[in-house]
Amino acid sequence: MPNIGIPGLIIILIIALIVFGPKKLPQLGRAVGETLKEFKNSTKDIVDDVAEEFRIEDKETETKKNI
Repeated sequence: MPNIGIPGLIIILIIALIVFGPKKLPQLGRAVGETLKEFKNSTKDIVDDVAEEFRIEDKETETKKNI
C-alpha cells in the first residue's frame, strides 16, 4: 500500500476542495464517515456470527466426546 504522507494528503484535500467546493465537502466527508461506520458494524456482525457458529460446533463436539 503506498505511503501518501502529509504533503500528499494536503494536495488531495486541495483538489477535493476545488472539485467539490467548500459547501459540499463537509457533506461528502459525513457521507464517507457514515459509510465506513456502517461497513465496520456489518463486518463486526459477520465476524460475531461466524465466531458464534464455531462456539456452537465446539460445544457439540465436546458433548459427543463426553458421551
